[in-house]
Amino acid sequence: MASNISRTAGRHFLQIPGPSPLPDRILRAMDTPIIDHRGPEFAKLAKRCLEGIKTIFKTTNPVIIYTATGTGAWEAALVNTLSPGDRVLMVETGQFATLWKKMAEKLGLKPEFIATDWRIGADPAAVEEHLRKDKAREIKAVCVLHNETSTGCLSPVAEIRKAIDRAGHSALFMVDTISSLASTDYRHDEWGVDVTVGGAQKGLMLPPGMSFNAVSDKALAAAKNSKLPKSFWSWEDMLNMNKIGFFPYTPATQMLHGLSASIDMLHEEGLDNVFARHARLAEATRRAVRAWGLEIMCRDPKYYSPTITAVMMPEGHDADAFRNLALETFNISYGMSFAKFAGKMFRIGHLGDINDGYLVGALAATEMALALAGVPHKKGGVQAAMDYIVSAHASPARAAAE
Repeated sequence: MASNISRTAGRHFLQIPGPSPLPDRILRAMDTPIIDHRGPEFAKLAKRCLEGIKTIFKTTNPVIIYTATGTGAWEAALVNTLSPGDRVLMVETGQFATLWKKMAEKLGLKPEFIATDWRIGADPAAVEEHLRKDKAREIKAVCVLHNETSTGCLSPVAEIRKAIDRAGHSALFMVDTISSLASTDYRHDEWGVDVTVGGAQKGLMLPPGMSFNAVSDKALAAAKNSKLPKSFWSWEDMLNMNKIGFFPYTPATQMLHGLSASIDMLHEEGLDNVFARHARLAEATRRAVRAWGLEIMCRDPKYYSPTITAVMMPEGHDADAFRNLALETFNISYGMSFAKFAGKMFRIGHLGDINDGYLVGALAATEMALALAGVPHKKGGVQAAMDYIVSAHASPARAAAE
């Protein structure tokens, strides 16, 4: 029967910085009959996921799994550890750091925001300086985004931990890894993080709707004195039920099937190989952008993201109009822009279950879209990316040092 709906041939290039493309293996893992979430089969699945996810956060402590997006895990991190009126130190790395700060305000906390131009990550020296001024030790938590999804800037978590220690400060250290977990190296225990927030829909290659809190002993101790109200987010309720393989409410059973498959896939590839793949794809993307003569939003290479590259548009060219044209003509989606950079840049996601050929195809579509949109640029971006990828495979150590 004829339809008025227009079909687009081929696969969609989903180059937003999450949700990332869903692997067929995970889709198949989730395509199972519903099981009893109070039965023995479910308990085995839950325990497998609860133990397995620890290996992704690199922790031996509990990781709490929520049926919620990353925003829920943000709230859980705050309400389980803090009390009304507590001061928290945050860094304005971009749109999502700003949203976490606004959430803290709504919860009755008092965030102090270290301002940036959104084009760098969190600076350890700035964090240390601010903490040293807090002579009365009134700041109860330091909250940073490992990877700012809105800008493509990665913050040095291990160095920030050292900065907190140099300041001799006792604040809890909370880190958002929603767009970096399972895509670049992250070490919850070794880096001394107290609460790590994660999400399932990016490096873990799952649909949206699952998020995490990895918690330290210090965070668990703070939870005993926290006075902010919590019910759904309560760590205590979750941990008590998790011990026997269950949840205090009905969990997302199909997502847990997918999570189990995701963890297996990451370890089958090898986490270090996963991280190297993301680093290679990120550098290839940046080389394409530079060859086009366009500007990368992250202005300092030491903060470059392994999962997202934000591209500045030339003056007089609207990023949203470019994104719409690219979608309509070449079936490719990019991440949108926010706030002070609205309409001024677009974001290329290069994370999750993608490989070299997939990325080259996406960059080719991008170069064609730039030409069709009349955006001033030089040709050869795709070739620059391909040349780098070939060199990276021919001599990985040399490519990593370049």
